[in-house]
Amino acid sequence: MGAMAECLFCRIVVREVPGRIVYEDEHCVALEDINPQAPVHILVIPKRHMDSMAQVTAADGELMVHLLLIVNRMAKEKKIIDRGYRTVINTGSAGGQSVYHLHLHLLGGRPMHWPPG
Repeated sequence: MGAMAECLFCRIVVREVPGRIVYEDEHCVALEDINPQAPVHILVIPKRHMDSMAQVTAADGELMVHLLLIVNRMAKEKKIIDRGYRTVINTGSAGGQSVYHLHLHLLGGRPMHWPPG
């Protein structure tokens, strides 16, 4: 199998692996994290495979804006947009990335601390 065929998030996007999907459009999927770090913990994942933020180029600008707009939409739906929330993109092993498919974490519903650890 190729890298995309082995990628957990690619397999969730095509429904080979179950995920608690809360939103989907032609560009992305949003799902509840299976190991939540906050009362609201949603992952926003592009349908197109990209290993990490390190692969993003200027050509991906529209997609990246779209992903951020979906984070805002999910924050509104989960009623955390007014109190505040955190958006995280882990990149590479030292950055805490554990699944090598670009994804944005939406965390909220509790106070966030700094530095994040």
